[in-house]
Amino acid sequence: MTVRKGVFPAAGLGTRFLPATKAQPKEMLPLVDKPMIQYVVEEAVASGLSEIIIVTGRNKRAIEDHFDAAFELEYYLNDRGKMDELAQIKTISELASVCYVRQKEPLGLGHAILCARSLVGDEPFGVFLGDDIIGFADSPCMRQLLDVFERHRGSVIAVERVPRDRIHQYGVIAGRPVADTGGARVYEISDLVEKPRAEEAPSDLAIIGRYVLTPDIFGILAETAPDRRGEIQLTDGLRRLRQRQPMYAVEFEGKRFDTGDKLGFLKATVEFALARPDLSDDFRAYLKGLNI
Repeated sequence: MTVRKGVFPAAGLGTRFLPATKAQPKEMLPLVDKPMIQYVVEEAVASGLSEIIIVTGRNKRAIEDHFDAAFELEYYLNDRGKMDELAQIKTISELASVCYVRQKEPLGLGHAILCARSLVGDEPFGVFLGDDIIGFADSPCMRQLLDVFERHRGSVIAVERVPRDRIHQYGVIAGRPVADTGGARVYEISDLVEKPRAEEAPSDLAIIGRYVLTPDIFGILAETAPDRRGEIQLTDGLRRLRQRQPMYAVEFEGKRFDTGDKLGFLKATVEFALARPDLSDDFRAYLKGLNI
């Protein structure tokens, strides 16, 4: 039951960031000097996962190139004596074993995960949504979920408290606190509701883009009917999975940035820049000097 593999759905068109995403994947937009997807892959590796499965679509080749070796660039940097830059480049291609599968049509998050079925096999796995960049915690978010999975042996979902006036933007759980949690804020889930109205939401605990799932989810997703838009929704599959086996939620420690939103992307850029020792002092002085 050891979790070794992480699935990264990355086939979306990124329309909220047009025209920047017309010719490059949204996942490759940089936060400071690293593409967003690299932050999430680094979280997976720091959590102990060793195999990365990225679900891509058309015009996503830049993601594959980023995690591949770049012999010409490495030779150039070595020849010029730029050893720090060379080390950074080599580290990217050596992070983990990375493989790819295509989602040929945008048929929903559930369908994207189903595309990875043959590569995951019959074992539990993590799921990472690249729009959610989570940092500034002692332990990576996925590691927190894996600790709960290892304790309770059921699928685990990351959750975060959100204001009621924004609850309609999220999937929401209903559940009860679990006593034996090793210090984590853990809930046993009794139901999941996709984007409820504020007055109908069972809680203010919103589902965030980190999951640890048992392989039973694949058979369920394969049988899940598409919604009115023709998409297979992961939340529908999770509801059926919860009916068959216990499912848990973790109110994780750390700060989440919704980089799928332009304002969230800008906030993440500022805070990650301020956290960089080589940039923080000058950047903070610049921000203080702005006439705002």
